[in-house]
Amino acid sequence: MEELRQVLLSLGISTIHIVCFSRKKLADPEPIGSYKQEDVTFLLKDLSDISLERRTEEREAAMQTGGHYSESLPIEYQPTAEYIQLFHDTLSDSAIRIARAVGTVSEMIIQKNGFDVVLASLARGGTPAGILIKRYIKHVYDVDLPHYSLSIIRGKGIDENALLYMNQNHPDKRVQFVDGWTGKGAIRKVLIAACSLMKRKYGLELNDELAVLADPGYCAGTFGTREDFLIPSACLNSTVSGLISRTVLRNDLIGPDDFHGAKYYKDWEESDLSRLFVDKISAHFKQTAASSKAEALHMKANPAQNEMTWQGMQDIARIQSDFGITDVNFIKPGVGETTRVLLRRVPWKILVDRLDNPSLKHILLLAKDRGVPVQEYPNMTYSCCGIIKALKGESE
Repeated sequence: MEELRQVLLSLGISTIHIVCFSRKKLADPEPIGSYKQEDVTFLLKDLSDISLERRTEEREAAMQTGGHYSESLPIEYQPTAEYIQLFHDTLSDSAIRIARAVGTVSEMIIQKNGFDVVLASLARGGTPAGILIKRYIKHVYDVDLPHYSLSIIRGKGIDENALLYMNQNHPDKRVQFVDGWTGKGAIRKVLIAACSLMKRKYGLELNDELAVLADPGYCAGTFGTREDFLIPSACLNSTVSGLISRTVLRNDLIGPDDFHGAKYYKDWEESDLSRLFVDKISAHFKQTAASSKAEALHMKANPAQNEMTWQGMQDIARIQSDFGITDVNFIKPGVGETTRVLLRRVPWKILVDRLDNPSLKHILLLAKDRGVPVQEYPNMTYSCCGIIKALKGESE
């Protein structure tokens, strides 16, 4: 400083003002959700006492006329007994397959980061995946990784306070973002932009790579499989995601020092399947760990198989052209995204690769319940695709 002072004095600058900046210290979040505290910490503001739900048609109209999906919540679908039984049957049939995918993506995370990592699952679809990855690494390597679940919103970005909080508590660890599956890759693009913004605003270096259980869109470099099969957590809403709603971001509810918001549906505890889902899959890790390790090593030795080609977008372009859809956001590809269309949007039609695809039983049941036409559309990368109805005359 003395050398700097002398130089400035020689230039006629006699007074130096030093301004120090420090980041605000963010408060610990209040516990929310029905998962065990050791499984996940939700970085969310509890909005349970606020009425945010709107009818599907009303909400869809608002979104198609300038509103944003994060400003309200859908009224969550209450499944029939038949549908709940289908969830249980699917979970029984696919638990080993999912456990193997969890192990593979976990091994890939370790290959790339070692154990000096904090898991950041994207609420709420990514939360069960993050819990399963945390449990696998604990089971196989006896390492207990920190795991947080935070909000990311298409069109608005990621929860910056949540990332600052994680950095505040784990400044020397790498962040690994986690989601359940990919569709078109929209959230992947939001994540890339968000990480770039965090570096510009806060100097915070983040790896924007997304780890998912299933990557049918070929837009994630860390994945358990690229098959478009049913992950049963896509079948349900909050009752398989810790009784947490979708995340909410509204200026009148979320202040500058708040995390993004969500509701905790405590009244649905008797219907909650969140812990059952992760427990059923975790129980198979001992059986599947060896094959997961072998698959991860195979992919490490064959890096071309991990390339992000975004080949699912070719399907999207063809569907958009064949059906005259002007807004690409109305096209939701993949089993997970098609399920979401049927549960909380206004569907126009559902495209399937074949009607006898065993991964699509719940899709066909939901479409029948809602009176939505199903059309065979072969040669897709994805097993199915949901198309949202345009309420202003499009796709009629």
